[in-house]
Amino acid sequence: MNRKPFPWHIVVFLAPAVLIYTAFMIYPLVDSLWLSLNNKASSGAQVFVGLQNYGTLFSAETWSKPFWNALWNNIKFFLIHMLVQNPVGLLLAALLVTRIRGTALYRTLIFTPTILSVVIIGFIWKLILNPVWGVLNPIGINQPFLGLESTALPTLALISVWQNVGIPMMLFLAALIRIPEELMEAARVDGASAWTVFWRIQLPLIFPTVGIVAVLTFVGNFNAFDLIYATQGALAGPNFASDILGTFFFRTFFGYQLQPGDPYMGATVAGVMLLIILVGVLIYLLGWQRRLQNIQF
Repeated sequence: MNRKPFPWHIVVFLAPAVLIYTAFMIYPLVDSLWLSLNNKASSGAQVFVGLQNYGTLFSAETWSKPFWNALWNNIKFFLIHMLVQNPVGLLLAALLVTRIRGTALYRTLIFTPTILSVVIIGFIWKLILNPVWGVLNPIGINQPFLGLESTALPTLALISVWQNVGIPMMLFLAALIRIPEELMEAARVDGASAWTVFWRIQLPLIFPTVGIVAVLTFVGNFNAFDLIYATQGALAGPNFASDILGTFFFRTFFGYQLQPGDPYMGATVAGVMLLIILVGVLIYLLGWQRRLQNIQF
C-alpha cells in the first residue's frame, strides 16, 4: 500500500503565520496566565502562589467590591448591545435586502461610524451631550447624561451601539442575500405577507449567523475598554458607574493617579476575563449549535 507523502509544502506555507500568531497571541496569553499565579515576596522576588491571587480578587473587599461592580456593569453593557444593537442590525439588514433605491449609500452611511477612531467618536458625543453648550441644548435636551451615575453606562452603551451596529447589519445582510429568491417568491405566490416571509423563511435560515453575531457581541463587549476610556477616563466615572472589566483591568495593572499598578493582580483580572469569554463561547458551541441541529426547516 502506497503511503501519501507528508505535505511539507503546507507546513512551510503555514509556518510564518503560526510563528507570528504564537509570538503575538499565544505566548502573551500563556505568560499572562502564569503571571496571575505568581506574586511578589517581601524580598521583591517573584514567587509562585497558585490560585491565591484569584482568592484575593473574589474575597478581599478592596478588590472584590470594584471587581463585582465592574462585572455587573459589563453584563449590563453587553445586554444593551444584545437587545438593541443586534435587533436593529437585523432590522436594517432586512430593509436593505429589499430592492430600494440608494441601498449602497445607506449601507455606507450606516457602516461608516464603525471604521472611525473611538477617540473621535468619544469626543464628538461629549460635544453633543455637553449639558452647557452641547448640540442638543437648543432643543431642550440639557441633561448631563455622562455625568450621572444612573445614565452614564446606558448612554455609553447606546453610543457604542450607534458606532458598531453596522457590523451585525453587514453580517445579517450577507446571510439574507444568500437565501434563494425562489423561496420568497413561492411564499409570496401563496399569499404570504412580507412579515410572514421574514419570520417563517428568512429568520430560520439565518439562525447560524444570529448565533455567530451573538458570540462576537459577547466577546467584543467583555473586551470593551476604548470608548469608556476615551470618554470617562480610567476612573470610569462618575463614581465608577461606567466601570467595566476592561477599565478595572487597566487601573489594576498599570495603576492610576495615587493607585500603584499591580501586574500580578492585573493579570488575575485578565485571567478572569478570559475565563468568562471561554465559558460564553463554550455555551454557544455546546448549546446553540445543538439547538440548530434540532431545528426543522
